[in-house]
Amino acid sequence: MNERTRRRAGITVAAVLAGDALVHVYWMTGATWPARDPAALSLAVLNFEVPFTPRGLLAPFTLLVTGSAVMLAHVGGRLPGRIGRAAVGAVAAGLLARGSVGVVWALGIGASTGSAFYRLNLCAYTPACWALFAAVVITSEQRVPVRFRRVANRRGMS
Repeated sequence: MNERTRRRAGITVAAVLAGDALVHVYWMTGATWPARDPAALSLAVLNFEVPFTPRGLLAPFTLLVTGSAVMLAHVGGRLPGRIGRAAVGAVAAGLLARGSVGVVWALGIGASTGSAFYRLNLCAYTPACWALFAAVVITSEQRVPVRFRRVANRRGMS
């Protein structure tokens, strides 16, 4: 994987997570768009009712901003070693978990197939999580030193 592709994938993940964080900030103001009221918004986004208040939105906002910062630091080379791998792994794990739960919901388990949430999950949330997970995997691929590639090529391992 070339370095340019890795950087673009990481920046894409960071941008999407930051954009989602901004949507959460918008909701913290009390706005409910695109839904008509907080209950409809909660049902469409989460499949159950929770208060869309600053207190309730602060945790997901913090996770999204942290994930975005981790990805930017990683592609910028400012997150080396074990800590960097663990942080990027945590972002990947979060996306993998949400994507996996989304597949369960897409099968109609735990989500009404006639609900707005079901359609949004099927068409937007789950595909986005899987695409972002793939981008994190691409971003986290390590470069193989040239001497090891040569040895692998001679042995037919590449």
